[in-house]
Amino acid sequence: MKSLELFKNNGARFLLIAVFVLSLAAGFVSPAAAASGKAAGAVYTMTNADGGNEVLVYNRSSDGSFEYQEAVATGGSGSGDGLGSQTALILSNNNHWLFAVNAGSDEISSFAVSKNGLELADVVDSNGSRPVSLTLYKDILYVLNAGGDGNISGFQVEKDGSLTPLTGSTQQLANSGSGPAQVAFSSDGSALVVTEKAISMIETFEVVDGIAGAPVSHASEGATPFGFAFDRHNHAIVSEASGAVSSYDIDGSTFEPISSSVAAEGQTAACWIAISKNGKFAYTTNAGSGTISSYTIASDGSLELLEAVAGDTGPDSKPLDMAFSNNGQFMYTLAADSNAIVIFAFGADGSLGDLGSVNVPAGATGLAVR
Repeated sequence: MKSLELFKNNGARFLLIAVFVLSLAAGFVSPAAAASGKAAGAVYTMTNADGGNEVLVYNRSSDGSFEYQEAVATGGSGSGDGLGSQTALILSNNNHWLFAVNAGSDEISSFAVSKNGLELADVVDSNGSRPVSLTLYKDILYVLNAGGDGNISGFQVEKDGSLTPLTGSTQQLANSGSGPAQVAFSSDGSALVVTEKAISMIETFEVVDGIAGAPVSHASEGATPFGFAFDRHNHAIVSEASGAVSSYDIDGSTFEPISSSVAAEGQTAACWIAISKNGKFAYTTNAGSGTISSYTIASDGSLELLEAVAGDTGPDSKPLDMAFSNNGQFMYTLAADSNAIVIFAFGADGSLGDLGSVNVPAGATGLAVR
């Protein structure tokens, strides 16, 4: 009897392990199939509170789930309202540093990242008003200030995480009242790009030795360009609030459209963009539809719609920011109007599996994951 019982137990263990391995091979890991809740990383968002901004830290488990750890003050103030931007909160590529905007006090905060949480490293003036977006290439950080006529400004990230303004890096945007949504470095750091949703323009700045040159304006392929991300080949994948996505070849002073306004039928307010870790798929959150659409990215940057509804965050949920885990197995989406971060498992075929959600405070803004 004991031998039979042992055989049954071992057989059950073998079956569980086999299911888990097959799930990994398919690129999908569900909480039920995952091993243990051992900490694998962290999820970050921020309160953006006008009485004092805080970064909220959540411990992330290997099954994709996460739980609250702590709130760390940024040393600045939020705006108390939506920023209408992408990348208000970012991690360095090595995950050693986290950077946040303080739109209410016109400041930027930097934090040292460890397994025990965050430690504030520096708070500096953003060299403009209402900072809403950040981008980092190696040790050069740029901020997009959306207030007034708008500008971008650069900083050197020192070894201790402090931020030193780069002389000559501040550039006014070419178009005032343009509703700038995001700034980002191209994949090779040769250019900075800013989307201007109010006037359907995209500005580029050639970068030499970390210093941005004068802006050059380009007409967007579709109306209301918003969030974007670069693939591995310097192609910018840009969302359009009309419910479409375009792609561009951007390299220094080069700006060439590739795919023009590839629509996801029936989806509205496509605003935020994320690219899978393998570089094959792009996703846009559709804030007006409560959905996520998926696209394939060819090596030349051309786009094809994969699924108009690849993920569903619920009616009236207003999905905004997205971020992938380090290993690329999970994608997280901030659903602003349902006050939650929704977890999806990433499939090798680009599909998304719903793993549930975790509640976050009302008004949470920005999303970064490691």
